[in-house]
Amino acid sequence: MTPDHFTHPNMPSSSAPPTNADPAELAKFSALAHRWWDTESEFRPLHQINPLRLNWMLEQVSIEGKRVLDVGCGGGILTDAMGRAGANVLGIDLSSKALSVAKLHALEAQTPNVDYREVSAEDLAVEQPGQFDVVTCMEMLEHVPIPASVVQACATLVKPGGTVFFSTINRNPKAFLFAIVGAEYILQLLPKGTHEYAKFIKASELASYARAAGLDVQTSKGLEYNPLTKHYWLSANTSVNYMLATTKPGQ
Repeated sequence: MTPDHFTHPNMPSSSAPPTNADPAELAKFSALAHRWWDTESEFRPLHQINPLRLNWMLEQVSIEGKRVLDVGCGGGILTDAMGRAGANVLGIDLSSKALSVAKLHALEAQTPNVDYREVSAEDLAVEQPGQFDVVTCMEMLEHVPIPASVVQACATLVKPGGTVFFSTINRNPKAFLFAIVGAEYILQLLPKGTHEYAKFIKASELASYARAAGLDVQTSKGLEYNPLTKHYWLSANTSVNYMLATTKPGQ
């Protein structure tokens, strides 16, 4: 049975923690930080889907010469790719170990136009509101206590007329079967415990968070995987993994 009785944490409340981060989640990814750039490690799926998600974003907006923010950048897989695509990218995360790996990789690979900071999206939104042409927040919302708070911060950080991209995992029985049972326990694509079903976010919920933050939802795209061919592809099916493109109305 799928754990449909779970209640999803959504909007900020008076009991919200000062920093919108789960210490257990940070510890989990910090422990794996040294493996971020090992393409055969637990992060292999991210390396495989990175070209797909980047190309889809580039179909929506040009990032060359633009100031781009990558929220929840981890070891910098997407940050690095966007820098190589011509953007001036700042990657932010709250895992100091992951950021150290990202910085070392950028130095060794001589990645152009990338920088990294250990800061939350909410704190950076106070510091630099409306300073980025494009904001990305990929595979991160399902790991924080209050996803709507991150969405609001992303909306604050992007310039009027700018674009914000999100990706996460839908919350339904199929997503439980594919993203947890299949990916973590049967196929072992990810370490057991990588995801919690209660933190998955329905596409309708994410769209609602975006609109509440003042963003206009433009389009969505699903990501699918064939375990026999080990092939990922983009499709219109958003029932499991999906991406959302939003824009902030211009002044």
